[in-house]
Amino acid sequence: MTKIVGAADAVARIPDDCVVTVSSSSSLGCPDLVLRAIGERFDAEGHPRNLTTLHPIAAGDMYGVKGVDHIAKDGLLTRILAGSYPSGPSSLPMPAIWQMIVENRVAAYNVPSGIMFDMHREAAARRPGVLTTVGMDTFADPLREGCAMNSKGAAQPIVARVEFGGQTWLHFPNIQPDVCIIRATTADEWGNLTYEHEGAYLGGLEQAIATRNNRGLVIAQVKRVTASGSLRPHDVRVPGHLVDLVVVDPDQLQTCETVYDPAISGQVMRPWDSFSLAEHGVEKVIARRAAMELKGGMTANLGFGISAQVPRILLEEGHPKAVTWVIEQGAVGGMPLTDFAFGCAANADAYMPSPQQFIYFQGSGFDMSFLSFLEVDVEGNVNVSKLGKKPYLTAGCGGFVDITSNARKIVFSGWFEAGAQIGLTDTGINIERPGKFTKMVERVEHVTFSGRRAREIGQDVLYVTERCVMRLTDQGLLATEIMPGIDPQVSIVDASQGRVRIAPDAITMPLSLLGTGKMGWQP
Repeated sequence: MTKIVGAADAVARIPDDCVVTVSSSSSLGCPDLVLRAIGERFDAEGHPRNLTTLHPIAAGDMYGVKGVDHIAKDGLLTRILAGSYPSGPSSLPMPAIWQMIVENRVAAYNVPSGIMFDMHREAAARRPGVLTTVGMDTFADPLREGCAMNSKGAAQPIVARVEFGGQTWLHFPNIQPDVCIIRATTADEWGNLTYEHEGAYLGGLEQAIATRNNRGLVIAQVKRVTASGSLRPHDVRVPGHLVDLVVVDPDQLQTCETVYDPAISGQVMRPWDSFSLAEHGVEKVIARRAAMELKGGMTANLGFGISAQVPRILLEEGHPKAVTWVIEQGAVGGMPLTDFAFGCAANADAYMPSPQQFIYFQGSGFDMSFLSFLEVDVEGNVNVSKLGKKPYLTAGCGGFVDITSNARKIVFSGWFEAGAQIGLTDTGINIERPGKFTKMVERVEHVTFSGRRAREIGQDVLYVTERCVMRLTDQGLLATEIMPGIDPQVSIVDASQGRVRIAPDAITMPLSLLGTGKMGWQP
């Protein structure tokens, strides 16, 4: 019997009250045709009902137009666990999944991505769940929110603190998947899957194994089908004995906004001068100062926001290969992409499966991480995962918690104040009009990074802004470097309401950060 079926036929096999694990990221790898078919079947039949869905990296589509929004329907979706959720500019409507979350119509959880992959591995091997220190003293800790995003989620805890071997751990019990929906580029008639046009492997293999070991149903969406036995065995990432059904979508996009770019999947190498440089401005100045922490030969992780510009700084300096970049979707090396293609890299050296990349991150194998912040508090806690009355403007934690929990060195980048009018010249930065509010707060709304735990385990933590560089100390935030043109008392101490102190030996940052030419970084 053929494994090749239409999307409607595939989703007709999904029962009510089951757990569905979906392999996708914020911008790539989303099995959109199958998700849409689930929503269409529910609209027509009222089934499947009461699904729990698992999305280890993200729930598909950065801007909430596709992906999980196809199944964000009352009665269809009862519970959702995701590393991150659709986000986008406030000019776009709130994604349907966020409407369900904020209106408490679904039990919702934001679970660190690496932990979600760990949960699949432990469920597959029938071990008793995940024991980890990742997420301790953050929103993932049951002493805070326990990953819950609303009261429905809080009423059904998914994590507990336990004692084992004389140490305190976070325990995430197994959630066994009944159905798995993954995506690849090519399937042969036996269901063997290759990923030659994909921007990352993500975690489809682990999700398929967890589902198969639970005697569940594995559905693969692909762009094309080839004859049985025609795929090179070394290229097969998910073997056919794990795959039950194959759905073909010839219009499958490479990313949520890209039809196909061979550089994203490593099939061609772009000339380095074909990449755009960071636009001259305050954010570039911040990224330049962050880049000064790097030395040639390092391996560094990279996050969204201002931090994503750091590789472009090294490109402009003429050293695009001096540092190896590693991102959670799995790309190693090359040039990480930005905007809707974030999570992909062009000219990559290799592609790691995301679960193995997260093992590397959780064990702090890399030299440092460059990440952004929404707000920082007096204890050095960082929030990137929740934003007041408009939570859908943030995506959630993704791999942030996994990356930062044990990282040896972290460089956070962001604005000191929101909405300030800034003047930039080659001699200094001028605060022409104060901002609406400081991002240096008394208590962050959501603890995505724990300053207290960072001090306990000896992490080296910097916060780079347009006004100063701060270090996390036992006494809180200490400004050790001041941007040229900045009045430390007025624009740092007073603007932060005294939450940031100035180091007695604080220095002025170099003027080379401000100019339109190269700043002179050397490996």
